[in-house]
Amino acid sequence: MSARIRTTALAAATLWLAAFAPGLAVALPEPAVHGFDGRRARAADIDREAKRLMAAGKVNGLAMAVIDDGKVAYANTWGWRNVEKGLPLETDTVMYGASITKFVFAYMVMQLVDEGRLDLDRPIRAYLPKPLPEYEYYAALKDDPRWEAITPRMLLTHSPGFHNFGFMEPDQKLRIHFQPGSRYSYSGDGIILLQRVLEWGLGLDVEAEMKRRVWDRFGMTRTSLQWRPEWNANLADGYGIDGTFEVHDERSTPRAAGSMDTTIEDLAKFYAGFMRGEGLSAKSRAEMVRGHLPITTASQFPIFSEAVAPEMAPYRLSAGLGVISFESRFGPGFFKGGHNDWTGNQAICVERVKRCVIYLANDVRAESIFQRLTEATLGDPGFPWRWEGYVPYDVARTAE
Repeated sequence: MSARIRTTALAAATLWLAAFAPGLAVALPEPAVHGFDGRRARAADIDREAKRLMAAGKVNGLAMAVIDDGKVAYANTWGWRNVEKGLPLETDTVMYGASITKFVFAYMVMQLVDEGRLDLDRPIRAYLPKPLPEYEYYAALKDDPRWEAITPRMLLTHSPGFHNFGFMEPDQKLRIHFQPGSRYSYSGDGIILLQRVLEWGLGLDVEAEMKRRVWDRFGMTRTSLQWRPEWNANLADGYGIDGTFEVHDERSTPRAAGSMDTTIEDLAKFYAGFMRGEGLSAKSRAEMVRGHLPITTASQFPIFSEAVAPEMAPYRLSAGLGVISFESRFGPGFFKGGHNDWTGNQAICVERVKRCVIYLANDVRAESIFQRLTEATLGDPGFPWRWEGYVPYDVARTAE
């Protein structure tokens, strides 16, 4: 339930008591929202700080949710889904999920692992009906036998050796750059290859599986990997770093690497359910968020960097399955972001307290206020903001 909905319910209860029990003093408490450090965060304070920072960072639209002890404790939105038309951003506005899609897809994949339909360490060649290079997109791998070693685990940990996407190669042909499984290097094409394994090898309709195993499970009625025309009635368009308007892309083809559209209400339901451990065995859930491959680079991009950044050592960054694990100030945590030129999304979770903060923004400039808003309202989780490429708006201005 969103903060606005809870506030309305409390107001209704107050009016009822005032009408039928006029002699009774009414002082209903605000719903509890706790920060990473256990602090009590008032909804009014979050609201005020979000508005202040959005004005300072010139952010048009922002949605935020807080998961506390595996429950949705807070969800709210500020600003506009379309500035030009004066349309407000709401908690049920459909927004682009971007690469957070990868984590939700990985959750579905681990259900298949629980059912014995997929083995994380069985090479994908064992599932495919024909050799991978015989599929047109992967033809450039014909003379590279290393593709035969690739496993689902490698694809989920971003370690198959691929570029982020094949079209980014000089000749736009996908190739392997290092021994699969040996190191982390972000690859959307790796996630898409696992989608193809499910489709070509297991005969699954990935969107149908996501609906049955994720959307329906958590009541995510306005979430899909595939565009729905009815979303036009309440849809967030995007804004670039200079405020440039971009119409919301209608992604008609399901892509596990990043085609998910969702709302802050829906995504909060998913994260709350994941933090409660719903839908997966304890073993599979733990496997998703544990560290599989150490990450020592100063930042996630550019990919293929091998430089070791000593300042990252305290975070103990490591590739999980569809997420990055890290050592927060309060114990093990994990995170996943999502980004394009008009979108800035981030989810940060701490395991011990089953607590997360989730941001969806239809304005990429929101990334410049994530750190300040989190630390001011929920405390400092000890998150590697710079590794994700985030520079606070006030730091950027000082640098100028």
